[in-house]
Parts: sequence; structure tokens; C-alpha cells
Amino acid sequence: QVQLVESGGGLVQAGGSLRLSCVASGRAFSSYAMAWFRQAPGKEREFVASIIWNGDRTSYADSVKGRFTISRDNAKNTVALLMTSLKPEDTAAYYCAAQQSLYTGLLGTPDKYRHWGQGTQVTVSS
Repeated sequence: QVQLVESGGGLVQAGGSLRLSCVASGRAFSSYAMAWFRQAPGKEREFVASIIWNGDRTSYADSVKGRFTISRDNAKNTVALLMTSLKPEDTAAYYCAAQQSLYTGLLGTPDKYRHWGQGTQVTVSS
């Protein structure tokens, strides 16, 4: 069983940057696909970014492409999301997700992931 703990959220002005981190407990982290999703009040949870098990492929939602970067360190059981040029519409609770999979394609919907963190709030002021 994998447990995920996110950190790094907070309040930032538009145009600023934040770095979210997710630490995974349990074994075989390097065999997990990892992703970040976000959910704003009254909206459905949406895909933000994903990275395959060995870090060789990343995918991004169109709304964050060019501004956000996902990365992982399998030696430290961590995945990070660097968010730059933040906009008020990026305000949401951000969730780390994990699914044991060696698939090299995109896993871009919440139902593809079994394990979830508790979320960290990101608020971008205008």
C-alpha cells in the first residue's frame, strides 16, 4: 500500500512560483506512474501533469503546458511539481496520485489512479 503526502502549497501572487512535493511511503515506488490533479470549489477534479515510472515521459494539461514541470526522484520516493507564471485560475487543491504501472502512455483521468494524497491548497491572488 502506498501512502502519499503532499506539501508546498500556499498563497502566492499572480506571476509567482510554487514547488509542490509529494513523498511516497511503501515499496517499489519506481514501478508507479505518478500524477498531479487539482480541484477547485464546485468543479471536477482535473488532470494537471503526469510522469511515467522511469521519468522518461511527461504529460501536461494544455492549461499548464510551458508553465508547470513535473519531475521525480525514485531514489527519494518523491515527485515534484514546479509551477511558474501562476494565474488566479490555478487556484485549487492539488492532489498527488499514484498507480502501479509500467505503461508508457498517458494516464490522464482520476479513475486510472488508485492511491491519493490528502491534497495541498494553492491560492493565487490577482
